[in-house]
Amino acid sequence: MPLDARAALRAELDRHRLRQWLLIVAGLVILALVSLASISLGVESMSPLAAIRVILAPLLPVNWRGEISDVQVAILQNLRLPRTLMAIVGGAGLSLAGVAMQGITRNPLASPYTLGISPAAAFGASLAILLGLSSIPGGGQYFVVGGAFLSALACAGLVLAFSTLRDVTSTILVLGGVGLTYLFIALMNTVQFVATEQQLPVIIQWTFGSLNGTTWDEVAIAGGIVLLVLPVLQAHAWALNAFASGGDEVAASLGFAVSRTRRIVWVAAVLATAAVVSFTGVITFVGLVAPHIARMLIGGDHRTLVPMSAIVGAVLLLVADLVGRLAFAPVIIPVGIVVAYLGVPLFLHLLLSRRQELLV
Repeated sequence: MPLDARAALRAELDRHRLRQWLLIVAGLVILALVSLASISLGVESMSPLAAIRVILAPLLPVNWRGEISDVQVAILQNLRLPRTLMAIVGGAGLSLAGVAMQGITRNPLASPYTLGISPAAAFGASLAILLGLSSIPGGGQYFVVGGAFLSALACAGLVLAFSTLRDVTSTILVLGGVGLTYLFIALMNTVQFVATEQQLPVIIQWTFGSLNGTTWDEVAIAGGIVLLVLPVLQAHAWALNAFASGGDEVAASLGFAVSRTRRIVWVAAVLATAAVVSFTGVITFVGLVAPHIARMLIGGDHRTLVPMSAIVGAVLLLVADLVGRLAFAPVIIPVGIVVAYLGVPLFLHLLLSRRQELLV
């Protein structure tokens, strides 16, 4: 190749990388603006400047704080900030799980829900509630989280074992995941049928998907796990590129340990899903749609696709929660319902605009 052609190609690649990172920065700016709207708007609205002052009050000189009421401080610290952060963590976690599953299975329809992971986690949490583990003093919520994680891990193990069978295409794998989805939905319906009147409302929460009552402890647990998953997936971005482009054969030919990489990525995706679903309940479409929106914006290179998917998922769930809080205020619509209404048209548009790619 002539030197001029190489230089032109390198310059084009540099421009492409610059565009990708500028899009990520733009996504972070949009995420910050939507987050500011989320903590400012509600039944008791306040200006964005007032919200920023409340957040930064401990760091500001007294004469810069302005008039900050105790009501504003209580609303932001106890309600809106934990809720907003959980929306960011939940959207990012589900999207990271989705992009990992789509890459490792080479199937654009793979997601925590379509592969049964989300319903399995919700069933595990519901079973823990039914058994009374959530009422144990001092650690009830951790038993619920543990039940969700173990159930999700069991479902993931079944899907992973199924994927290693001969002649199992990505389409068959997703169909098998759909079968597991219906199985765990049936199990969760059975739990609801035998639950007591006190347990039933708590269990039904998992089917709606809600950010109501989010606490700082829940944000810390879910956020900590998602923050661990992000660098793990980022470290395996090249491997995900190999899996997505040609499957196990291409990944093996490029020197990647196929089985080990698949297990690591799969466990990371399950961890992110279980961490979110354990506290929010079943939230559909985010893990399916957000990676595709990110892919259309930034391309299929997982080095940039992974962080962009997390950003898009966080924005999508934040917007859905904001709509749910404001549309019929003071009534709050669970975020799982709103995101389904937003996700269906996005999914249909994806299906129609990229139908050739989806025929795998």
